[in-house]
Amino acid sequence: MALTPYLSWLDHSETDRRRALDLIQLFRQQDTLDELGIGVIRDTFADMLFPGVSTIQTRARYFLFIPWIYLDLERRRVRSAEVAARARREEIRLIVALLESDDTDGVIGKEARAALKRLPSDVYWSGLHEWGVRLFPGSREQYHRYLDRYYASARATLRTDDGEPAEGLAYANWHPGIPSPPPDFPSKPSFGLRRSEAQYLKDRIVQRHPTTLLAFLVSRGRPTDRTDFPWMHPQYADFPPNVTEQLEQARRFSEVMHGAALLYNLMLSEAAKLEDLESDFALLFNEWAGRIESRRTDIQDWDRERLWEMVILAGGRVPGPTRRFVEEWIGLVLRTSPARRIKKDDAARRLIKQREWELKGQRARLHNEEALRRWGGASGSAQLAYRWPVAETTTNDLLRGLGVHART
Repeated sequence: MALTPYLSWLDHSETDRRRALDLIQLFRQQDTLDELGIGVIRDTFADMLFPGVSTIQTRARYFLFIPWIYLDLERRRVRSAEVAARARREEIRLIVALLESDDTDGVIGKEARAALKRLPSDVYWSGLHEWGVRLFPGSREQYHRYLDRYYASARATLRTDDGEPAEGLAYANWHPGIPSPPPDFPSKPSFGLRRSEAQYLKDRIVQRHPTTLLAFLVSRGRPTDRTDFPWMHPQYADFPPNVTEQLEQARRFSEVMHGAALLYNLMLSEAAKLEDLESDFALLFNEWAGRIESRRTDIQDWDRERLWEMVILAGGRVPGPTRRFVEEWIGLVLRTSPARRIKKDDAARRLIKQREWELKGQRARLHNEEALRRWGGASGSAQLAYRWPVAETTTNDLLRGLGVHART
């Protein structure tokens, strides 16, 4: 949903202004676009902390719904030529059944239903492999094409968690320990995990990714109310040292780079002559600046060489121009006090404008009036949370399935 159609009729009444602010808040919660080209750093930290979790996942039990559907199709020996269509029908059937349950929060395809383009199996395919639930190493389409050969083989090669081949009968494409579905699946599904299911998923995470924050949360965590960022978790003091180091680096990066995103949106609203948005983004920038001032000592002590070392060791390939942009912005923040002065700083504005041009060329909104007219009203303005909202929901689902209760 774009903001422009809603803002074109605004006057200066407080009611209209409040509506504009509410719309901006909505975009702050949902907008995860990588407008300034720092997504590789964001995603590397997200993978460190929450492997197998993605921003478009919703509920933990999908990690079992998908294998249950495909294992049933394998049991029925559905041919490669037919399996994609059959799987789609089963996934659409699952959507309809979930919408008839008591808990519909997180149903993928709630609005689109049969017209859904990105099925739950597509959303969870990568995560299933990361957690060791899916053993077949290829894409969903490759898996579909492979099934005829799989059926034809008298015995299938099963891979252990260490990647070594082991002889086994069926389930070679899926981990052999997957719990059996309830007798009423898929006609009466729910998102509530049985204890055995939650224990299985917990064991997969801990075995595959034992030193991660995700493993700590499913092993020693407690369900939480909504928190904005993982460093706000009430058990933060109990996190392992390697996790707290990752979070401190991720937090500083998130907090400092948020200012660049807000300045970019402020400059766009100025260029588009959207006075209400301009005022709102100026307010958001000042709020950011206040937070930076309260954390200035910590940011000044930031070991940025360690930041880059962690990202590189984790497999993040950061282009040279991206690193230069990040370092220039951080340096600008460190030498400008109070931070709200950055809003009018010519060097800061040139940096943002140059970065957009570097990434988009002729499509850059600050250089192209037609591209600016198509601007939706908020672009990458949310502070980086590293997939935490999804990770929090996922871990809460698992912990409740295990019978773990929040502290009172």
